[in-house]
Amino acid sequence: MKKNNNNNNNSSYEAKDIYVLEGLEPVRRRPGMYIGSTGTDGLHHLIWEVVDNSLDEALSGFCNTVEIVLLPNNQIKISDNGRGIPIEKHPQTKKSALETVMTTLHAGGKFGGESYKIAGGLHGVGVSVVNALSKWLKVEVCRNGLKYTQEYSKGKPKTKVKKIGQCKETGTIVTFEPDVEIFKNIEFNWDKILDHLRQQAYLTKGVRINIKDERDKLPKTHSFYFEGGIVSYVDYLNRDEEAKHENIFYISKEQEEILVEVAFQYTDDISGYEEGFANNIHTGEGGMHLTGFRTALTRTLNDYARKNTYLKNSDENLTGDDVREGLTAVISVKLREPQFEGQTKAKLGNTEARTAVETVVSDGLEEFLEKNPGDARAIMDKCILAAKARQAAKAARETVIRKGALEGMTLPGKLADCSSKKPEESELYIVEGDSAGGSAKQGRDRNFQAILPLKGKILNVEKARLDKALAFKEIRALVIALGAAIADTFDINKLRYHRVIIMTDADVDGSHIRTLLLTLFFRYFPQIIENGYLYIAQPPLYRLSKAKQIQYAYTDADKEEILSSMGKDGVNIQRYKGLGEMNPIQLWETTMDPANRVMKQVTVENIKEADKIFDILMGDEVAPRKRFIQTHAKKVKNLDI
Repeated sequence: MKKNNNNNNNSSYEAKDIYVLEGLEPVRRRPGMYIGSTGTDGLHHLIWEVVDNSLDEALSGFCNTVEIVLLPNNQIKISDNGRGIPIEKHPQTKKSALETVMTTLHAGGKFGGESYKIAGGLHGVGVSVVNALSKWLKVEVCRNGLKYTQEYSKGKPKTKVKKIGQCKETGTIVTFEPDVEIFKNIEFNWDKILDHLRQQAYLTKGVRINIKDERDKLPKTHSFYFEGGIVSYVDYLNRDEEAKHENIFYISKEQEEILVEVAFQYTDDISGYEEGFANNIHTGEGGMHLTGFRTALTRTLNDYARKNTYLKNSDENLTGDDVREGLTAVISVKLREPQFEGQTKAKLGNTEARTAVETVVSDGLEEFLEKNPGDARAIMDKCILAAKARQAAKAARETVIRKGALEGMTLPGKLADCSSKKPEESELYIVEGDSAGGSAKQGRDRNFQAILPLKGKILNVEKARLDKALAFKEIRALVIALGAAIADTFDINKLRYHRVIIMTDADVDGSHIRTLLLTLFFRYFPQIIENGYLYIAQPPLYRLSKAKQIQYAYTDADKEEILSSMGKDGVNIQRYKGLGEMNPIQLWETTMDPANRVMKQVTVENIKEADKIFDILMGDEVAPRKRFIQTHAKKVKNLDI
């Protein structure tokens, strides 16, 4: 064994240094391990954990109403009319079962026996973790005609379980206040809560979920109740799309003790969307149930296409991408012992779920296509069109790449490249117009800054497929400049710049060009956004000068602050309408110099929501766009007329 000669470290490592965290201490010490983060998502995860327990009662047939109330002082009250948590003494802990559930990790009715055949919060840490991370929590239970209560602070009991009256009904009420020592921000978001609970109501048909916001003088209320379940959910997800076929495919069947429920419908959209759930928990990273669904869908549609001569012998099979273009699908499985990857339950690992979903969907879809020939024809037409477009896009993409830098040939003539060949230190400015492009080329640092001027407005790719997009000269130039191909052949490891910066004028046309570029990146270069490589430059709106003093204002608030510091008399104010109004030195000092510039990094928090916004704002349908504008008109702060 090698001897450690470092005698400067005086820390001891004896038996006394081994810390044993008791009760819920591990949760408070490492909250991220249990709720994912201590940011907004982690905060709201507290609500989901308690609601999961109520929905588990509903899934087991003992509850049909759940209510969530946002109270003043950042408190949340969640109640249900389930059986109520047992209050009798627990044989192992010798404490009340209620206190055991509230203060012990991995304690609950989900770890054996027949209390819950199907449960969402399988780890059993749900309500105890909420208790641990709450400054204060009170639980009330109605059971056997009596009402009981107990209060806690930071996971530890403040009172004993006590009887406080009588009850005609049964159920559980949990009221809690998150601990400010744990969370960065404890303000709950009404819209985030509505979105999550709407989803849960679709997945638990026949259960009413009421939400109230009593934080303001004028309370808000909302209620969800769906008899149609996930069929209604697919209909809701497609509310702003044009459906390709009338009947939504739906199957619900138990296979090998796994309840499989699937609904889907095709739309006119180019992109597809699938949502997977296991025991009502959203599996954002997919898993075996989604794999089984995709396999069954591709195989069954290919079999049907061959059998009914949509595909000839010489035609290649439809690919997974072909059959999922424009598809909106919800795949929900309920199983006794789900295996999730991580406490946040983002991916389902049960291999038996794959087999069950594959079998159920294959049988159900084959029957659906035979019974609904009109729907089958519409689905086939959509998939065949997608296959033809894929082949056309492949040919166009190969042409662009063959003519471009990936084959060692020249970069676009309009690109002023940087001398550095290291992507991590190189940046590409996509600039609106030749005038601004000229200033940027002169003002840049040639060592690491490349400039690509775009002439006019690029094609709106939300309304055009990839082959049409690649026929557009400016888009081809951008693809070649980036050097990493496009769409499904994009390779992030070949990207030539790790900062791609959109720099447009601060007017209506500039905003439109920026939106068109964002649409292009979101649809065909999403990995650039996911890796944090896409930015938006923030050129100044004003140049303020007085005598020899010159300052730049990036917002109207900046301008007022600078005016106050300069003294308003004798200040010359220049309003920049375009980048071309700045000379190369000014453009460098204000917008391109890493020491002074202001840039916004483009991120996507909610992929589905972003997808929906791009559909609404950049798609063909006018009515959804009009509704969006009417809804958000009052929130507009800077309108360039």
